[in-house]
Amino acid sequence: MTPTPDELVEKWRPLLSAEAEAEAYGVGVEAADLEQGVWVRLLEQIGAAGPPRDPAAWLRAAVRAEARAARRRARREVPYGSVRGAAAEAGGRAVEDRAVTAEARRALRAAVARLPGRCPRILRAMLSPGDPTYREVAGELGISQGSLGPLRSRCLGCLRRMLPAEVAAPQLWGGER
Repeated sequence: MTPTPDELVEKWRPLLSAEAEAEAYGVGVEAADLEQGVWVRLLEQIGAAGPPRDPAAWLRAAVRAEARAARRRARREVPYGSVRGAAAEAGGRAVEDRAVTAEARRALRAAVARLPGRCPRILRAMLSPGDPTYREVAGELGISQGSLGPLRSRCLGCLRRMLPAEVAAPQLWGGER
């Protein structure tokens, strides 16, 4: 017997909430936004092909896909005020901002290079511009996908301790100023 959409929502809401909470912080979006996107995907899935065979796996994959999409949108979207302000300044402040950002990136790359063991390779692979999945990074590095999360966590902890205080992480969503 196939579950109804209401039954799926009720049964899988706790898992979806937990997955969305886990992914939202790293992306810089609200967990509720990720959840809403996944529920829309689920309704589209049910309408097109029926309920997924393995809802738990499908929900996890859908949350990761929504998080990747949100991350890509955040990189592309620029608040209207900052576009107008940059055009009005005719490059004066924008040049300074780019120089400061470039210096922070150089400091970050230098700190990543000084990390011990496999950490430089792991973080370079995870920070690549292609936004790879854990499966792709694990395949590239030749390690198991399950060990990638704990390794990444340890490497980021080392990096946090190494970075000087003057290289502060910018706020998300264009709130640097």
